[in-house]
Amino acid sequence: MKISTGRGLRRLIDRSKIWKKSVALFLVGTTLSWVISACGGAASGNQVELTLVSYAVTRAAYEQIIPQFAEQWKAEHDQEVVFRQSYGGSGSQARAVIDGLGADLVALALALDTQAIEEAGLIEPGWEDEAPNNAIVHRSVAAIITRDGNPKNIQGWDDLARDDVRAITANPKTSGGARWNFLVLWGDKIKNGGTEEEAFEFVKQVYQNVPILPRNAREATDIFYEQRQGDVLINYENEVLLAQQQGQTLPYIIPKSNISIDNPIAVVDANVDRHGTREVAEAFVRFLYTPEAQREFAKVGFRPVDESVAEEFSEKYPPLSGLFTVEDLGGWDTVQEQFFADGAMFDDIQASF
Repeated sequence: MKISTGRGLRRLIDRSKIWKKSVALFLVGTTLSWVISACGGAASGNQVELTLVSYAVTRAAYEQIIPQFAEQWKAEHDQEVVFRQSYGGSGSQARAVIDGLGADLVALALALDTQAIEEAGLIEPGWEDEAPNNAIVHRSVAAIITRDGNPKNIQGWDDLARDDVRAITANPKTSGGARWNFLVLWGDKIKNGGTEEEAFEFVKQVYQNVPILPRNAREATDIFYEQRQGDVLINYENEVLLAQQQGQTLPYIIPKSNISIDNPIAVVDANVDRHGTREVAEAFVRFLYTPEAQREFAKVGFRPVDESVAEEFSEKYPPLSGLFTVEDLGGWDTVQEQFFADGAMFDDIQASF
């Protein structure tokens, strides 16, 4: 991995002046927690601190993975690792890092958010090549959750455009997960013979049926389950499986026509060089691809990228015949300009209501 440029470091030094404001961002826009991953007594000064910034629904996995990594690092380096963790909407998290939140690592919902941090000068170009599998650390697909007994007889994406169906999904302007939700609706039409005009009308009708746009996937889940708003919830497969583990057993559908939700990991070069944490940060990234870490992702609902672990969990995660990717829709630069930039299609859809 390249050393950060002088320009990038100077920019980050300037941003360090607003560190106190960044702490407020932690508390207002995200969930902040300290996890001291130690094996026994006090560190006696022999410790290293890392800040992991991720999106809301990954927390259950990282709370299991971090202690395993810390134990291994302690055994190999006689040094304790203290993790500061921040979770929230992926887009909001990316903006917080750009505005000065001192992340050493970003594990966001989509490459587009990581690219925004790169464009701000904090991550060196080529970060996708610095980890296995183009830096994709786990995957998921989109799911439709219904009410008990599926009273609206929801069978697939087309049903979400019906006048009698109210759908809950997060806001794609603030949530990476919600962008995937938007793209699966669009791609379902485009990849199955529909025109762009037909896809636009379909997606527009679905969002006309959305009564509220929460900030992230976690809030959308709470609104659907706890506040009991909506007839269906569009969400990650992994969120559905995690909810099942917590006793929420509403029925769900995984449509065969679906999108591969690819979630990347990256070291924030400017910050690790300023903090002196590059070695441990890169070691943590490597650890995420081990079978031990991949199993923890799989246990809480993420599709593992390790082939041996994927085979272990093949019954839980069956393959889908109609799976497409962001690249099939033109790639993230095209998707951002067409759908999510200011004045792009999603803003047009909202303005039409």
